Amino acid sequence: MRVALFVTCINDLLHPRTGRAVVTLLERLGVAVDFPAAQSCCGQPQFNTGYRHAAEPLVRRFDRAFRDYAYVVTPSGSCAAMVRDNYPRIGAKAAAEGRGRELADAAALAVPKTYELTEFLVDVLEVTDVGAYYPHTVTYHPTCHGLRMLGLGDRPRRLLSHVRGLELRELPGAEECCGFGGTFAVKNPAVSAAMGADKVRQVIGTGAEAVCTVDNSCLLHIGGTLTRQGSTVRPVHIAEILASTEGSVW
Repeated sequence: MRVALFVTCINDLLHPRTGRAVVTLLERLGVAVDFPAAQSCCGQPQFNTGYRHAAEPLVRRFDRAFRDYAYVVTPSGSCAAMVRDNYPRIGAKAAAEGRGRELADAAALAVPKTYELTEFLVDVLEVTDVGAYYPHTVTYHPTCHGLRMLGLGDRPRRLLSHVRGLELRELPGAEECCGFGGTFAVKNPAVSAAMGADKVRQVIGTGAEAVCTVDNSCLLHIGGTLTRQGSTVRPVHIAEILASTEGSVW
């Protein structure tokens, strides 16, 4: 099986280790991974800020970059949700405005083949034990897009439960937003910071060594708050945990 990696902007610019971890993990499971160089932003910042038309060229770019692949895998619930939930909205709006079906057709191709990483592992590869080893205590924060838009459910937890050496600790108020929300954090910094402080208080209270999510955008917010409070809790993407083995811990 061959898949395309959609690494996303935040991972490319700030968390490249996560992209490398995805490749390591998938190749260990027998999956060949391509990285189409033509990929770019999914358009989520523009769309969420109300600039729908500015997001349209990025829908077209996504279509050109990934058209020839049966599976597109991304380590981002947020960006996967943008493609699956909002690309059809963009296409439908353009068609309703009399501008043809190009965007709607591009969305129709993109939606069924775009998978967040844990979805791909559990639903497509049908695996929950990926042979990982991570000897640490970990708490898991289910991000809003993964929880509410993609409906990831217990997939990430099922994968974590099979990691040897890992002790998973329950996070109180796990389903509460961390406060990042992409452009929300920019537009409402005080509210965002207060929500982040609440989330970090719960994370620290678990006594875990690390907090993990399926989105580095949320980890950026949680991790920054942890650092400012002088906490030693490490923010780590689930891909880096699943890619770890006894011979190589990410």
